[in-house]
Amino acid sequence: MALVERVLAGDRRALAQAITAIVEREPAGRPLLAALHPKAGRARIVGLTGAPGVGKSTLTAALTRHWRRAGLSVAIVAVDPTSPFSGGALLGDRIRMGELATDPGVFFRSLATRGAMGGLAAATGDVVTALDAAGFDRIIVETIGTGQAEVDVITMVHSCVVVLIPGMGDGVQAFKAGILEIADLFVINKADHEGAERLHEQMAAMLELAPKQEGYAVPILATVATTDEGIDSVADGLDAHWQHLLRSGKHHERDLLRARTQLQRLLQAQLLAPFEQGAGEAAFEAAVRDVAERRVDPHGAVAALVARTQERPPHEP
Repeated sequence: MALVERVLAGDRRALAQAITAIVEREPAGRPLLAALHPKAGRARIVGLTGAPGVGKSTLTAALTRHWRRAGLSVAIVAVDPTSPFSGGALLGDRIRMGELATDPGVFFRSLATRGAMGGLAAATGDVVTALDAAGFDRIIVETIGTGQAEVDVITMVHSCVVVLIPGMGDGVQAFKAGILEIADLFVINKADHEGAERLHEQMAAMLELAPKQEGYAVPILATVATTDEGIDSVADGLDAHWQHLLRSGKHHERDLLRARTQLQRLLQAQLLAPFEQGAGEAAFEAAVRDVAERRVDPHGAVAALVARTQERPPHEP
């Protein structure tokens, strides 16, 4: 396939075309993914998550500049929320990181969530696969910034950075939300603001209560991303976590988690597909009414719907 060869050769225009086909579920999308999947597996994938306003985009840009100075190529996947009214997305990260647009060693792609939960778009994993196959050294996945719900990022990255800032109660939010458990690094951004030291103390106390990663202590780092202050320490921290993954064999565990999650989501989509149109949709809506009106329990309704999909059509032997 000519497009695949161009992607593997580093053609950025071809890569953009391939990603569009994948995201829009065009007929060419699945063959493209099938061809690109065996070529992936070389990039280091970093996730950035945190509440709105903590400076994830600024930190992403600063990390990208750091890696570019080291001669590494960087791809950025920035997920933006979809409007519940128009179905569109602002894609504000594209605006905020416009300074990187002219760098040939940087590729930026915004994705709209389109109703997907967990801080990521449904196609994020497939886009990461395409970028990985295209040969980027680092891939950054930046979540939408919804705060407590965006834990899905841990299922598709090697290292997860949770970004906090002073004065927003983020330490308590992280503890309550389960964000604490997914962090491989904590970064207190805007560390020149009042309350940064107190936030560091709170997070350190919370980490004492959190489950420990064997052989690895989650660091709490301070940055002022607007001036690149502390960015070297974040990059070093990510390198240290990568070495921990390699030493402990958890690198493979992260890859297995990513594959397992992708398969689960695809299976869910395949199971739902027969009920999204035609007679299947009618059967699903009938089951909804039966459950709502107490004629059948939800588990029984699902069992009946699944059995329906497994029935052979009358013309089959």
